[in-house]
Amino acid sequence: MLAFFDAIRLDLDLSWTGFASLVILVMVGSAVAGWVYEMLFYHVDSGGQWVRRGHGIGPWLPIYGFGALGIMFVCWDVRMFALRVILRSAVVTGLLELVTGWVLYRLCGGIRWWDYNTEIWNWGNIGGYVCLRSVAVFALAGYALMQIVVPLTAVLILYVGEGLAFPPTALLGAVYLADYIWGYFVKGF
Repeated sequence: MLAFFDAIRLDLDLSWTGFASLVILVMVGSAVAGWVYEMLFYHVDSGGQWVRRGHGIGPWLPIYGFGALGIMFVCWDVRMFALRVILRSAVVTGLLELVTGWVLYRLCGGIRWWDYNTEIWNWGNIGGYVCLRSVAVFALAGYALMQIVVPLTAVLILYVGEGLAFPPTALLGAVYLADYIWGYFVKGF
């Protein structure tokens, strides 16, 4: 597994410190982008009412961060092939949403954290946990992640300097992790 991460790191010309910064920035940035996406979508879906998404304090949804890392790792070897990236991104995000939704439903005593049964544009719905609209959006976002976000983030880290980029990135990662732990384990489901 370490060799796999090392290959990605070397492809991007990053040290291990720079790679750690990349992973943190991709995870947190994608979690924030997911929060914005959901805030806008649910604003439209609820007829103009703002619906606060998320369980922690921060403006992020961890499932999007985990999904982005999954896409980055699963699609790395095919990143130059658009259709393969899109298809793999669809599989990664669809499975993540389906499994996470099902597990959370079981852990939370039958409470759904999201339910595509009650939303607009929910075609291709599987048990309310995943729908074709969400998978299509995430697949296209996965392509953008691989073609734009990851390379530009790596260039930014190299431009700033890996040693200078790491402390604020690590602090951001620590805040994100603390909020995740507080929101999901201390505060409780």
